[in-house]
Amino acid sequence: MPEISRFYGIVITMYFSDHNPPHFHARYGDDKAEYDIQTLALLAGKLPKRTHFLVIEWAIEYREELLRN
Repeated sequence: MPEISRFYGIVITMYFSDHNPPHFHARYGDDKAEYDIQTLALLAGKLPKRTHFLVIEWAIEYREELLRN
């Protein structure tokens, strides 16, 4: 899976032409989660609370780029 960002030990990845809705994957240690790009809703998985909020902040900042990808 192509890595598109890495920060504070969090790895963000996306598949090209993956299933709908458009989403990205976040991994932190052994924890994994999928987030809807439009709503930033958690679709699957789980991250520690602080990590979850860092991912949401990051996604707000880069939402337009995520949608283009």
